[in-house]
Amino acid sequence: QVQLVESGGGLVQPGGSLRLSCAASGPNLEYYAIGWFRQAPGKEREAISCFSTQGTSTYYANALKGRVTISRDRSKNTVMLQMNNLKPEDTAVYYCAAAYNVFSDYCLRPNYMGYWGKGTLVTVSS
Repeated sequence: QVQLVESGGGLVQPGGSLRLSCAASGPNLEYYAIGWFRQAPGKEREAISCFSTQGTSTYYANALKGRVTISRDRSKNTVMLQMNNLKPEDTAVYYCAAAYNVFSDYCLRPNYMGYWGKGTLVTVSS
């Protein structure tokens, strides 16, 4: 059973930056794809970025593309999301998710991700 805990959300001004972290725990984490998603009020959950299983590939969705960078610290089982030049429309709950044995960009598909954290709220406002 994989457990995911997000942190790093908060209030940021437009144009600002934020770094989110996802701490993963559980057995055989190297066999899991892991990524970031977000859900704004009244909208569907959408993908941001993910690592495929074993980190062999990295994928970015259109949301925040060019303004985000995903990275990982294997020693701490942590996946980070650096977000820059944030806009009010980026306000959402940001989720970390994982799925077993996903080697393709299917890790960008919410329906393929079987494990989810509780999310961290990001509010972009002046």
